[in-house]
Amino acid sequence: MLCLAGRCEVLIVDFEKIMRNFNIIFSLLLLITYSVNAQWQNRYPKVDGYGHHVYLEGYELPVLNSGPADPAPSPLNNQVVFSAKGWLWMMNLKTLEAKRITFSPDIDSRPNWSPDGNKIVFVRDNGVDTHLVVLDLNSKKETILVDSNALDLDPIFSANGNVIYYSSAKNGSFDLWKINLTSLESTILTQENSLERLPVPTRQGDYVVYLHKNGFSYDSIELLDIENGTSSALVEENFVSQAAFTLSQDNKTLAYTWPNGDDYELHLLNISIPKSKMLLTKSEGLPLSPKFSYDGQWIYFTENNKKQTSEMKRISVYGGSPEVLSVKKWDWGTATGKLKITSRVDGKTEAVRMSIIDQNGHPIIPESGSIHSEGQNGIVFFYSPGEIEIEAPLGTLTIMAVHGFSTTKQVQEIKLEEGSTTTEINLNRIWNANKDGWYSADNHFHLNYGGTNQLDPEDILLDLKAEEIDIAFPLVANLGNRFLEQDLLDWKIEDVPIISFGQEIRSHFFGHLNLIGTKELYWPWVWGPYYDIYGVEDRLNAEPLRFARKQGGLGGYVHPVSIKDPFKEGGASSIPILLIADAVMGEVDILELGCLWTDEIGTAALWHEFLNLGIPIALSAGSDVMNDLYRTMAIGATRVYVKPEGKLTVENYLEALRKGRSFVSNGPQILFSVEDYEVSDVIKSKSEKANWKLKVHSPISYEKVEIFVNGDVVLTKKSKNGNSETYSGSIEIPKGGWVTARVSGSTSEWPMMDSYIFAESSPIWFNEIGSTIPNAKIDAANKLLKILEVSEKRMKQSYGEKQTPNLSDHFSKAREKLVRIVGGNKK
Repeated sequence: MLCLAGRCEVLIVDFEKIMRNFNIIFSLLLLITYSVNAQWQNRYPKVDGYGHHVYLEGYELPVLNSGPADPAPSPLNNQVVFSAKGWLWMMNLKTLEAKRITFSPDIDSRPNWSPDGNKIVFVRDNGVDTHLVVLDLNSKKETILVDSNALDLDPIFSANGNVIYYSSAKNGSFDLWKINLTSLESTILTQENSLERLPVPTRQGDYVVYLHKNGFSYDSIELLDIENGTSSALVEENFVSQAAFTLSQDNKTLAYTWPNGDDYELHLLNISIPKSKMLLTKSEGLPLSPKFSYDGQWIYFTENNKKQTSEMKRISVYGGSPEVLSVKKWDWGTATGKLKITSRVDGKTEAVRMSIIDQNGHPIIPESGSIHSEGQNGIVFFYSPGEIEIEAPLGTLTIMAVHGFSTTKQVQEIKLEEGSTTTEINLNRIWNANKDGWYSADNHFHLNYGGTNQLDPEDILLDLKAEEIDIAFPLVANLGNRFLEQDLLDWKIEDVPIISFGQEIRSHFFGHLNLIGTKELYWPWVWGPYYDIYGVEDRLNAEPLRFARKQGGLGGYVHPVSIKDPFKEGGASSIPILLIADAVMGEVDILELGCLWTDEIGTAALWHEFLNLGIPIALSAGSDVMNDLYRTMAIGATRVYVKPEGKLTVENYLEALRKGRSFVSNGPQILFSVEDYEVSDVIKSKSEKANWKLKVHSPISYEKVEIFVNGDVVLTKKSKNGNSETYSGSIEIPKGGWVTARVSGSTSEWPMMDSYIFAESSPIWFNEIGSTIPNAKIDAANKLLKILEVSEKRMKQSYGEKQTPNLSDHFSKAREKLVRIVGGNKK
C-alpha cells in the first residue's frame, strides 16, 4: 500500500511484465531520439510511456461527431445511451427517439450503465483535460467522480455496482484504476510505464480485460489476473489505433474491432481460448466502440458513413447483416432553431473553414462532413462549401470563419431564434496569390492514418478549397506493419485543386523521406534498427531518393529538426542520422522547412549551412496532418508557395519547387526581391550594394522581418502591424552566396495552427547558383562534420557487430568531402 498526503492506494504490479517491456521501451527511446522532440508538444496533460503525443490525443481521446457514437445498451435492453453533438442522449429502442440527457458546455462521451440501470458514468472533456462524471438518471444530479488534473478515461461499473474501473494518467503514464464508491478509495491495478486503457472487469471482479499499448511497439488486448498481478495477451498486433472491445455478460466471449490491412473488422474470441479468433463481420467502414447487449444477443457498434457521420448499428452475436438504428427524432430538451450560413470571399460564394459555439461555449457542428479539433488553439472546426445549415439551442451563437491564409479571421455573433435564421459571413482577401502567379501546396499529409473516418480522395476537395491549397500531395505510408492505400499512388485530380499521391519512406532510425511526383512505389517502405523485419538492412536513404529523381520526381527529408538550435551541445541527436551525409553527397532534392511537428527556425538553421556549402537544396513544406482524425490540424497549416512557369500542373509545380521559386509559410505570405530579381534568380552585379524589397501579406500580426546573407542576419525591422506591408533597404553584395528573407513572431491565432509565426523565402544567389564565400563554407563544413560524427557513431552503436559496408562508405565519402573543404582549418 502506498500512502501519500494522507491518501492510501493499493499498488498491484506485474514486475515480470515490467521487466519484459523494459528492453522494448529502452530500444524505443533510442529509436525516437530525434523524433520524440519533433512532435507538436501537447494540448492535454502530457502522458509518459507512449511516444508521440499527437497519436495519443488522436487515437485515445474522445471524438466529436453529429451522429451516435459510443453506444451502451441498458441492462433492461430497452434503451441505448450514446454520445452525439457533444452531449449524451438516451434512445428508446422501440420508437428510435433520442432525448438529450446532458447539457454541459463541455463535450460528453463514452457512457456506461450501472447494473441497476439508475446511473450513467461517462467522460467529460473541457478541451484541455478530461474527468469522470456520474449522472443519476432519477434525480438528474451530476457528480464529478475523478478529476485528477491528468487524463482520466474509460469509466465502467463493476457487476455489483460498488466499484468503477477506469484508466488515468495521474501517475504519469496511463494505468488502470478502480474506485470504491462507498469509501472513494482508489486502487491502482497496473503500473507498466506504457498505456493501459479500456478496463472491462469480469462479473466476479477477479479479472480485467484491457488494452495495452506502447505507442511504437506491439499493441494487445490483455487479460489481467488481479490477485496475482499478472496478465496475458488475448490478441496482439502492431499499432492498433482504433482497437476496442466488449465482454459478454457470461464472461466468455470477447467482441473486438481489429485491423486487417487498410480496414478494420469485428471479431469474436473465447477469452479462455485466445486462439479461437472468429470473424463476425467484414465492415463497410470502420466498426467502432462495440458493446454487448445485456442479454448477450446483440453487439452494438458505430461506423462513420461516406458523409463522415457516425451511424449506430447492431449485429447478432451469431453474425449476419448489421442493422442500422437511425434516430427518428432528436429531443434536445430545449427549444432549437436552424441557421443557414452563406460564406463569401471577395463577394463570391466560397468554401471556408468555420467554427461555431453556442452561448455556453459548446461547439455546434453540422449534420455531415468531417469534424476536427485543432490542438494549437483548441478550436473545433469544419468546412462549409459556401452554404451550410446547423441546428442548435436558441440563444447567441458565435461564428468564426477564414479562407486559407488569404483572409483574416471573421468573427460575428447572431441570435438564433425559433424557426429558420439566415446570415452571411463576408471575407476579403489581403492578397490574391493566383492572380500574381503564385500557388500554395502541402507536400506531406496523410489521407487516412488510423482515425475514425475512412476517407476517399474526393473527400478532401472541400478542405483544399476552403484552405486555398492549389496542389496537394497526400502520402501513402505504413502504419506499423501494414502498408496503407497502395492503390492510390496512381490516383490523380488534374484540375485545381490538384491531388497527386506521393509516398513516405519511414526508416525511423535514419530519417523519414517524402517522394513526390513518382510513378511507382519504392520497396521496402521501412527498414533499419528496431524494425522486426529488415532491421539490419545495410541500406541507404539515398536509394529511395535516387529512385524518385530517376522517375522525374523529387525526394527529401520531412520533419527533420525538432529544436531551435541543432548546433548546440547535444543538438546533433535531433537530426536524422543520414540527413547530413545525404545532403553533402547531393542526394537530397527538398528539405521540409515547414512542418507542424518540427521547429522551422532550427530546420532553417541547418538548411542555411547546406546553402553555405553551395548545395542548393530546395525548401519544402507539409503539415503532416492525418486527415481522418478528429484531433488534427488543417491540411496546409504549414505550406509552400511556388511560382511556376506556365499553367499549374504537377510537372510545372515540381520544376518550380526544385528551382526554388518558392517560400514556406505557416501564415504570412511573402514576396522577396533584390534589384527586381526574384527568388531562385542570380544577381550578377559589380555594385557594392543592392536594394531589396519585401512585401508581406499576413492574416496575423507578426513581430519582425529579417534579411539573411550567407546565414547571418544583416538587417532586422519591426513589424508595421498591417495586413499588407512593404519593407525595403539595402545590403552589401558579397562575392558569392545567397540572401533570404524571413518573417517571424510568437503569437498564434486563426488562420494559423502552428506554435509560432514563420515564413522564409528561397534564396536569391550572388553570381551563380551554388556560389559560396570561403569563411561561411568552412564554418558550415566544420559544423556539419561534428553532426556527421555523432550520426555515424549512433549508426555503428545500433548495428553492433553487423557489417555495414554501404552505410560506412556513404559516411566516409561525406566526411572526406567536408574535410577537403575544411582543409587544415577544422575547428
